[in-house]
Amino acid sequence: MTVVHRPVDPPGTATPPAVTAVVPTHRRPELMRLAVQSILDQTYPGLIEVIVVFDACAPELPDVVVPEGRILRGVVNERVRGLAGARNTGIVAAEHAFVAFLDDDDVWMPDKLVAQMAVFDDHPEAGLVGSAMQVDDGRSTHERLAPGSVITHDDLVRDRIAGLHSSSFVFRRDVLVDGVGMIDERLPGAYGEDYDVLLTASQLAPVRVVNRPLVSVRWSGESFFYGRWAQYAAGLTYLLDKHPELRADAHASARIGSQIGFALAAAGRRRESRTWLRSALRSRPLTVRAWLGLLISFRLLSASLVARLANLVGKGV
Repeated sequence: MTVVHRPVDPPGTATPPAVTAVVPTHRRPELMRLAVQSILDQTYPGLIEVIVVFDACAPELPDVVVPEGRILRGVVNERVRGLAGARNTGIVAAEHAFVAFLDDDDVWMPDKLVAQMAVFDDHPEAGLVGSAMQVDDGRSTHERLAPGSVITHDDLVRDRIAGLHSSSFVFRRDVLVDGVGMIDERLPGAYGEDYDVLLTASQLAPVRVVNRPLVSVRWSGESFFYGRWAQYAAGLTYLLDKHPELRADAHASARIGSQIGFALAAAGRRRESRTWLRSALRSRPLTVRAWLGLLISFRLLSASLVARLANLVGKGV
């Protein structure tokens, strides 16, 4: 299931590196079509291969015009169901030296790849280049920037850096496959797979960022893990175990521990939650999320209310 238009380069011209864009999808055909169209519309002069990975749904490519220099392919996820397995399916199927991610409900700005591939040219040691993003909540849009154009491993231990979204990521494929080890399919519910990849990739080389919005991210106002609190806590606990530097850093340990405690309290595992929350508060007494989690654990506050209020201002819990 492939649609191809390959470019014919004039004699003597240097061919820019080809890029594979991986778009996992599950029963959102119209949103997926918009995502694919935003890739096909890139101003990047090199070849772009778009691989749509159909996860637990019928494989049907969108009805779009594929211009010269573009390839559109559809494959079925036969690995672990969910985002991690679907992304890995696309990575394995990719035929080019650079691999980019785009979620099926997000879109790229037209000059995204031009800007990011220039960074790879300037910094051959870079394995991952991201960008800032525009958040679209259906009512308005706002920009979310990264703290700078170079993000180190220590930066990411201290802060997840919410402005660095996976739909902005472009990798050297050999770094992603051999260095990072692709996407960890053992992560419970694939929660935190983007943070996991950032932590691992940044140990190999700093993450470079084009610090202007090159991707528009749809903010639905409700986290995928809302109501799946136990799975959310399990994913975060897995990350703590996998990345010991998170436990070793007091700020990171308190941040993630308060998230785990909040989620466990919301899931009704109140006694267990207090162990995490009290530990977080001993380390960082002003951790607001931990205080909220304690109130939830004693049934003095509703987790759903806190989540809704956080979502209104574009935040998660």
